[in-house]
Amino acid sequence: MENRITDLEIRISHQQASIDELTNTVLEQEKLIESLQRDIKLIREQLTEFSNIAHISEETPPPHY
Repeated sequence: MENRITDLEIRISHQQASIDELTNTVLEQEKLIESLQRDIKLIREQLTEFSNIAHISEETPPPHY
């Protein structure tokens, strides 16, 4: 009976270590996702600024033409 309890304690210990490792991985991924979302937002804002520039076909030619 004591061996069974010891085996269960060992299993629980390994499971807890796995859970802790998975939790840390999820937290790291969450930070990375947040960072990537900020980068995407910044890029979208920059693209919006660039899209306000008139296309070359829409621009009026300079006076010397």
